[in-house]
Amino acid sequence: MAEHTGETRNEQLTRNIGELLQELRVAQAGVQILFGFLLSVVFTDRFHDASGFEKSLHLSAVALAVAATALLTAPAAWHRLLFRTGSRERILTVGNRLVLVGLVCLAFAITSTVALIAKVVYGEIAMIVLAALCVLLFGILWFVMPLRIHRATGGQPTGPPR
Repeated sequence: MAEHTGETRNEQLTRNIGELLQELRVAQAGVQILFGFLLSVVFTDRFHDASGFEKSLHLSAVALAVAATALLTAPAAWHRLLFRTGSRERILTVGNRLVLVGLVCLAFAITSTVALIAKVVYGEIAMIVLAALCVLLFGILWFVMPLRIHRATGGQPTGPPR
């Protein structure tokens, strides 16, 4: 069932773009804090003593944070570059997909960071347990629950309004 807001198609697209950009502000703050932390770690004395596995896990977290940053900022950049070109619907459709992939990258970047900290502080078992808990937490809260809500509400469309 389509959303009935009394808006014109253009007003609805404008509102949806604004909502998407506002949601990105929330996610981007987390990415920036995580990325800053990950960048500072390599300049500590303890990092130089880290094992090859720990350094690889750190680099993976950095790469995932970079991917999350690129994916989560792309819709804002597109909006600026394509402003007033009649591309709002395409920005919403592709932007929605980019944000979802960006959130997956962010979840794995955070999980990798937590796993790295757990490994350094408590060892391999703690790393495995905490990484599994992080994956479950993000998976359930960010993906499983929204899909269940979507099904419970009759499977209404979740993409940009048609």
